[in-house]
Amino acid sequence: MQTFLPFVLFAFVASITPGPTNILVLTHSSRHGLLRTLPIVLGACAGAALLVLLVGTGLGDALARHPYVQTLMGWTGIAWLTWLAWQIFSAPAEAIEPEKAAAGPQLGLWGAAGLQLVNPKTWMMALAVISVFAGTDADRTLRVMGMSLAFFMISIPCMSAWAWLGVGAAKFCRSAQSMKRFNQGMALLLVVSAGLTWVV
Repeated sequence: MQTFLPFVLFAFVASITPGPTNILVLTHSSRHGLLRTLPIVLGACAGAALLVLLVGTGLGDALARHPYVQTLMGWTGIAWLTWLAWQIFSAPAEAIEPEKAAAGPQLGLWGAAGLQLVNPKTWMMALAVISVFAGTDADRTLRVMGMSLAFFMISIPCMSAWAWLGVGAAKFCRSAQSMKRFNQGMALLLVVSAGLTWVV
């Protein structure tokens, strides 16, 4: 119980602060609406929670022994997120029509879950959670499972808030030109957030 409240606060801050997944959720909901973004929210939250579980049950120790693998994963993640940012940046200018879903590829539940494997922010968060809150006693595995579930439950409303923010942003992007500027701004923010989470 002594570490539960600090962990909840950490999980909330890690989930609500800007990061690559949050920005993708915001961008997607602005183009496709809230309902089509919910699978991405669930997939991203489940993927992050699963990563906490994997890191806490042995993967974190393996990565600690091979720091060059962490570096390779980080740069691979940044490269992939930069490619995603370019796709957003170069998307055709298209006005938002509330009654009509925007065309184009969507990330989906499995894509959002898989994104966490290359998201530097999620890896840094999972490693921090385990190193600070997991402990080393006999109940470690049970505690890690509980933290993974708690992180999932905390991250859903946080990520949903970003989806709502995207829906609200769409109200100001009625013209093709304003949507183009919004996409370009989100793409640049995605690149910056991916780089900052790795550098920090």
